[in-house]
Amino acid sequence: MTIHVVQRGETLSNIAARYGVDPVRLASDNAVPPDGAIAVGQTLVVRFPRQVHAVAAGETLYSIARDYGVTVRRLWRNNWFLGGGTAIAPGQVLVISYYGETLGGGVFNGYAYPFIDPALLSAVLPFQSALTPFTYGINADGGLLPLSDDVLLSAARSHGVRPVMHLSTYTENDQFDAERAAMVLTDEAVQDGLVREILAVMRRKGYVGLDVDFEYLPAELASAYAAFLTRLGRLLRPQGAFLWAALAPKTRADQPGRLYEGHDYAAIAAAVDAVLLMTYEWGYTYGPPMAVSPVPGIRAVLDYAVTEMPTEKILLGMSNYGYDWPLPFVQGTTKARSISNEEAVRLALQYNVAIQFDETAQAPFFHYTDRDGTVHEVWFEDARSVQARLALIAEYGLHGAGFWNLMRPSSQTWLTLAGMYDIL
Repeated sequence: MTIHVVQRGETLSNIAARYGVDPVRLASDNAVPPDGAIAVGQTLVVRFPRQVHAVAAGETLYSIARDYGVTVRRLWRNNWFLGGGTAIAPGQVLVISYYGETLGGGVFNGYAYPFIDPALLSAVLPFQSALTPFTYGINADGGLLPLSDDVLLSAARSHGVRPVMHLSTYTENDQFDAERAAMVLTDEAVQDGLVREILAVMRRKGYVGLDVDFEYLPAELASAYAAFLTRLGRLLRPQGAFLWAALAPKTRADQPGRLYEGHDYAAIAAAVDAVLLMTYEWGYTYGPPMAVSPVPGIRAVLDYAVTEMPTEKILLGMSNYGYDWPLPFVQGTTKARSISNEEAVRLALQYNVAIQFDETAQAPFFHYTDRDGTVHEVWFEDARSVQARLALIAEYGLHGAGFWNLMRPSSQTWLTLAGMYDIL
């Protein structure tokens, strides 16, 4: 795998010719529009086939996988145009394998809302070890808020992906609520009832793990939260299920702020099988324009985390989106628009601006002026920024990564992942 950065004057055809690859496949892999338009500064993931197969009449994806001794999931990852589906036609060329070695294996989890586009879900599931539907919240009585997750679970099963139940303090108003967390953590009867509901849902729906995400906890609930997780772990493991927990991105134990104070890294890590470090949202909806997941910020969180827990328990949080800020930025007034990485590239094409790259943050950005004369600043993720962050998994010896989230299309994210790691 090579990451090519488009230079002024280049075309998709001459880039494909330079690398000796199929321009149609190069375009499909990188969501290039039908007219072949590419932006200056845009990245293209270039993959080099080692072994290919021309589909013959009567063959199926399953028979081809069997004949070559590979999995259907591997064929899906190697052939993005399949979209995670099984429809093939005589004459189509499938890549069986690519040149290049991976950095090793890892567990990769993706979060999705029930309303995700089915075609997008099918395309990205082959690149996931686990799928976590978002979210089972907590109601005013301390019980579970329901989630319409049947379609997601069916898709996960059909693509060989492990389903993980997500428990959070989300309310009917789609926000985290520390008061509901306090009710669960301090009222024994309420907690008993919630635990029974969790276990019943996991058994009924076939969840193989539980991912707990209690955010904005005050410091006085830190011990109770760790104790709650310890209790869940003791109940789940004898049933063959695992337990994860999400952690705010701290850089020191006594970091002030409601987001951080209720998360005791060492105590939580001791209670669970793995943690997700939520290493994103430096650039956020109401904040000033900047990279969503700058690598120096991520490193600072990792450098603290590895002093509190084994590295092999850590899932790195990966952002899969960008933001578009109108300028000038005014604190308390300006609101950025959340966009997909592919939409960011379309904006650069639409306004004919070059994409730049911040070498410190390891993230792409650009400015454009809309038709009303408003200047915008856009930060997003491309193959370079994904590669830089994923490389931290091997560098630190982490368990893998968790992607927030799968809702926005970004083929380069998944092709870069597949080029760097074996997805366990």
